[in-house]
Amino acid sequence: MKTKTLLLGLGGALAATAATAQQRPNIIYIMCDDMGYGDLGCYGQQYISTPNLDRLASQGMRFTQAYSGSPVSAPSRACFMTGQHSGHTHVRGNREYWNSGNFNYKFKGENGNVCTDYSVVGQEPYDTDHVIIPEIFKHEGYATGMFGKWAGGYYNLVNPAQSSASTPDKRGIDTFYGPICQFQAHTYYPNFLNRYDPRNYGDKHVVVDTLKQNIQHKDVASGNSDYEKREQYSADLIHQYALRWLDERAEALEQDGTPFLGIFTYTLPHAELWQPRDSILAAYNGHFCTEKSGGGSSWYKQISNGHAQFAAMITRLDCMVGEIMAKLDEKGLADNTVLIFTSDNGPHEEGGADPDFFNRDGLLQGKKRSTYEGGIRVPFIVRWPAKVEAGVTNDHMFAFYDLMSTFCDIIGVDDYKKYNPKGRDDYFDGISIYPTLTGEGEQEVHGHLYWEFHETDMLGVRMGNWKLVVNKGTCYLYDLATDIHEDSNLATRYPAIVTQMKEIIKAEHTDSPLFKVTLPK
Repeated sequence: MKTKTLLLGLGGALAATAATAQQRPNIIYIMCDDMGYGDLGCYGQQYISTPNLDRLASQGMRFTQAYSGSPVSAPSRACFMTGQHSGHTHVRGNREYWNSGNFNYKFKGENGNVCTDYSVVGQEPYDTDHVIIPEIFKHEGYATGMFGKWAGGYYNLVNPAQSSASTPDKRGIDTFYGPICQFQAHTYYPNFLNRYDPRNYGDKHVVVDTLKQNIQHKDVASGNSDYEKREQYSADLIHQYALRWLDERAEALEQDGTPFLGIFTYTLPHAELWQPRDSILAAYNGHFCTEKSGGGSSWYKQISNGHAQFAAMITRLDCMVGEIMAKLDEKGLADNTVLIFTSDNGPHEEGGADPDFFNRDGLLQGKKRSTYEGGIRVPFIVRWPAKVEAGVTNDHMFAFYDLMSTFCDIIGVDDYKKYNPKGRDDYFDGISIYPTLTGEGEQEVHGHLYWEFHETDMLGVRMGNWKLVVNKGTCYLYDLATDIHEDSNLATRYPAIVTQMKEIIKAEHTDSPLFKVTLPK
């Protein structure tokens, strides 16, 4: 496959002219949080309104066999960022840094109210010896922005100099707004968010953006109803920041032709089922014959209308995507912007969420944290009017670790493996899906896809229509062509297939002292 070569030297000097740069496409990658495969109308959802995402699917390509990198958040994002599967990438689980006895950072409101929070927040850092997508794009002359969860390192609120070496400001991101720590994102009315915005605020590093109205009131961990008076809704704050950044990028494109990569890791519809009590929520309150209570833990608001809350969160996210689409139209950027929507993994049950209620067709078995299909098969929509045919449904099989090579093909990096300085065989695992998207060139296909997750001690391998699930060392084999729900274990009937897939695991797994799994016997 041949694509246009960018005139960009490895020394960092940009040799392309502004006119050439203007022709390079922009990319907006929207990865929401814990949305199941069947949570959108265009994927069969019957109870939740998603008109904008349905329209996006009608204007682009909707994939039916797209897979996340992992069945949980941080490692799935790591697979996207690094182009490695979860048997190779360093971050393979939600290893936390906030739960080490550091609950001693105090926010004092103007009314004297004191909110206490963790002084260190975040997860296991990305390997600093491995390049990630925004670093490639920054090197290739792109402006980079990320809005939402980072989950690739930790931040020290007391002493920022003691933060990890993998925070957005150090990993190729020009502008960041959201929570460094994905645990902080479990609540939608937090004490603070993080920011890195040198252009508008002169930030030298990631900083704490205190939400001053919120800290006038009790936090959710207090269990006090005063929490309901908090008004600074993080999902909306992050979204509005992203829209302002798009305004800035449109202006920069017009002035100097600098294209952009936007990674929008929105937190909806994950975790706490609590949101503004506005017309979106009102449209669902009282709509369902049954409701579900939930929350009430130290980090979730107690609710009695779980079904209405969850449905409204999906529709609220849909409205945000609609506003992004409108912004691209308004700025004349839609034709040359690759707009992607997906989810980081399968549906969750935290805080009172009830995925079984909304996905009653029972198409897929398994939820978040499972390597069954329901935990890893995700919605995936791509719109690119300049290259991608509209209204197409595609069954090409791929995973998040294919997106680094795909993105590089989109922007004209002929050999993205130049970013593998040590020539390691396990440095990149992806295969570009650019030919599938555009019809240009011949699509190379994976012989297999691979997942592992230590927390539930599960592995997964897909080889054609064969799917092997390894649960605590025991193998279960399914034929997805006839058994997409993975009900009939065929392991004893096809031992040769099981043996072949065990060999794949042996070849793909590298031991990790932090994230240990039981390999099949």
